[in-house]
Amino acid sequence: MEKEITKTKYNDNELQEFRTLIEYKIKLAREELNELAGTLSASNTNGDDAAIAGKTLEDGSATYEKEQTNQLAARQKKFIEQLEAALVRIQNKTYGICRVTGNLIPAERLRAVPHTTMSMEAKLKQD
Repeated sequence: MEKEITKTKYNDNELQEFRTLIEYKIKLAREELNELAGTLSASNTNGDDAAIAGKTLEDGSATYEKEQTNQLAARQKKFIEQLEAALVRIQNKTYGICRVTGNLIPAERLRAVPHTTMSMEAKLKQD
């Protein structure tokens, strides 16, 4: 019986596949962030409706929506930063190695969550 060799890191072709996926996700995330930024700047230009009755309620609603949009934008920025950090790990050839266990994170998990630094095993122990 042959002993199965445990893989300890991804090869260059596999890393290139992940790089392509991550670059695509960064592109989409930046487009979404730009849309959110556009929404925020558009909501700042509602100048002339001060005379409308019930303006206070509208202001409250608009403020809430603006806060929600700000939170989405902040999350999107963080997501982009995490994806960019994953690109650095690809460049350093440390991508896909769990920072807790030191084991290789399965490719299926990396395709689903390409910015992850932990295997499901480590993630579940953390929670």
